[in-house]
Amino acid sequence: MQKSLLTAEERGKKQTMNKHKILLIEDDTEISEMLTSYLTTENYEVICAADGQEACKQFDNSGFSLVLLDLMIPKISGMDVMQHIRKSSVVPVIIVSAKDTEADKTLGLGLGADDYITKPFSVAEVLARIKANIRRTTQYDNASIVAPVLLTAGDLIMNLSDYTVTKKGERIELTAKEFDILKLLLQNPKKVYTKEQIYSLVWNDAYCGDENAVNVHISRLRNKIEDNTRTPRYVVTVWGIGYKLGDVI
Repeated sequence: MQKSLLTAEERGKKQTMNKHKILLIEDDTEISEMLTSYLTTENYEVICAADGQEACKQFDNSGFSLVLLDLMIPKISGMDVMQHIRKSSVVPVIIVSAKDTEADKTLGLGLGADDYITKPFSVAEVLARIKANIRRTTQYDNASIVAPVLLTAGDLIMNLSDYTVTKKGERIELTAKEFDILKLLLQNPKKVYTKEQIYSLVWNDAYCGDENAVNVHISRLRNKIEDNTRTPRYVVTVWGIGYKLGDVI
């Protein structure tokens, strides 16, 4: 039997289909060209936008696996672009910015970013963060072939087969890291986790003493799942130690 061989054009199309598409929002031409060149050699498809207006247009017109977002861009600010993206999508967003204050990081993460990298940066670090964030969402997309596994706490139901979370039957949209934090607590309801442990397990990276990232994601998670964030029932603070799942039934 004669083997069916793919033509060069067909192989090229297949390779393109397997690529993850990244939206790179950066007004510095040198940085944009450097990242585009590097990521292209790593088999990512990169779409560039040099201002916030073009970024919103590109995002709305195409599906992306991840967004790299600079905050200081013309026409529409990076923060406003972040809000625009989060109105309709939970796609991973990594902020890459020269703004390195705790206030900037808190604001960016609070608006829904999954990660924050300060300039100057190494391209190896950017690539590692991209791979980690896309890996999580890819795992979620492939979960439909797995038999349903439900984790419950009170009115919350987490379905590990399709990576959805509902409360009283209403769907709650979580980012990848919010989902991972909640999953960690639901799977280990009696365990108290320090911020260092949460960071290491969820970010899959060495803890560098930055409690801010954990605090912001916990705050965002509570805003979405708690009836009253002042008296949380699901994500409970254990003072002086960390966080645990509340005693909800």
